Amino acid sequence: MYISNKFKYFLIKILSKFIKSIQYSIGMSHIANMRFKYKKIKNINDLDFKIFSQNGEDGIIDYLLYSLKIQKPKFIEIGVGDYSECNTRFIFERTSPKGLIIDCLKNLEKKVKKNLKLWKGELTIVEKFINSKNIIETLNTNNFYNKIDLFSLDIDGIDYWVLEKLPKNFSKICVIEYNPTFGGKKKITVPNINNFDRSKYHYSNLCFGMSLIALTELMKKKKFYFVGTNILRNNAFFISDEYPKNKFFPKLKIQNIEKNAYSNISESRNKKKELNYLKGASKLDEISSCEVIDLSKNKNKKVKLKSIFDKYK
Repeated sequence: MYISNKFKYFLIKILSKFIKSIQYSIGMSHIANMRFKYKKIKNINDLDFKIFSQNGEDGIIDYLLYSLKIQKPKFIEIGVGDYSECNTRFIFERTSPKGLIIDCLKNLEKKVKKNLKLWKGELTIVEKFINSKNIIETLNTNNFYNKIDLFSLDIDGIDYWVLEKLPKNFSKICVIEYNPTFGGKKKITVPNINNFDRSKYHYSNLCFGMSLIALTELMKKKKFYFVGTNILRNNAFFISDEYPKNKFFPKLKIQNIEKNAYSNISESRNKKKELNYLKGASKLDEISSCEVIDLSKNKNKKVKLKSIFDKYK
């Protein structure tokens, strides 16, 4: 039986809407059940649950928002792709909030509209390559500089230098990506390079962002405290010190930074851009000749990654 392409497209569209509806409903049911347990939570990874986020961030974010009594969060998310998988999609779908999303993806607004009913809230969409020079101007231009409830950053690049430009206590909750390949002991970031491209900087896609300890120390200067990471161990969660742990998260055990810095993610590529699934120490070996910044010494000096680790000396 012949089926026209037009009809196939119609069926795919209907099926996609159905799947999204089921996905949302399951997510809402899970969140509603978990909220009865929030006051007893000791391990943040017990909250890990994916709805529209890339991994388990949705469940953790709801716990943090609920604990701070934030019902309709004003948010900023930088690095969202087409908004099909990101940290604020579920929040927008559920609470009709005010939000700002930023990505350098071409035709961003058009692509976001395919995944979202924009009438559900006040969502500002900005197509822009964010760096340390334009972050403040971008937030000011879009009236999103103050009173932020949730801030998420995942640009696979100079995240450290973008964060460094932000003021103290710039948000109540922060979700920031880090690079587990850099390990849990060294304060490392990639250099502050304009138009940084993860895949162009090194074919493996492994040399980007910052180490978890570099991130936590920077966030401490910004008046935030670390609460933990997702189970996959590539996103870290922080709370403004205006909301002290002993009051808002009295039973939550803060994760050990060094132990939670490492990840089993095997997303490395070979020179042909094919996945080659490097594991363990071989990931660091692959990028040992990359230029990075050793933040414990000189923030303005590029050094080879291998010069920071004793195993290469």
